[in-house]
Amino acid sequence: MTQENGAVEIYQIKITLKGSKPPIWRRVHVRSDITLAKLHEIIQIAMGWTDSHLHVFVIGGKRYSQRGMLGDFGDKAADEKRVRLHQVATLQSRFVYEYDFGDDWVHQITVEKIIAFESEIKTPYCVAGKNACPPEDCGGIWGYEDMLNQLAGPPSEERTELIEWLGDEFDPKRFELQEVNEMLQGLKR
Repeated sequence: MTQENGAVEIYQIKITLKGSKPPIWRRVHVRSDITLAKLHEIIQIAMGWTDSHLHVFVIGGKRYSQRGMLGDFGDKAADEKRVRLHQVATLQSRFVYEYDFGDDWVHQITVEKIIAFESEIKTPYCVAGKNACPPEDCGGIWGYEDMLNQLAGPPSEERTELIEWLGDEFDPKRFELQEVNEMLQGLKR
């Protein structure tokens, strides 16, 4: 799955947090020649994660992660710094990015479109998204759903403690496109 002419292209990818209702997703433009390690950084920023946990890409049945990071779990994974996106994905490719093996945040990544490289196209760049990223360590998708139910429920001691833990009012519909892009622009190629 290499680029036919060796030219850099722009991949439009959609990142969807599996199991989220309503769906939590981001649409991002990335260069086809970025490493999976760089894609990990982009996903972290676009989704709103804090890069506090281990992660893995699963593409075509093969696992890619930080070198040596999955050894504690008995898994073998290829070094994500040595693999470029265009080597493992092409138009309509779908693969998995899993973050935080305790909370088990599973993302589906889809290559929606391939755009000819033009220097005026910013990358990485988030073109759209919907809904807030769940807070780290809230217990996975089920814990997040429970958290939302508690926040929407009547006042209680648990609800008050949850609001204190969140630090302020959490808005599950909040997504700030400009904020994400400002953070993405801080990434070096």
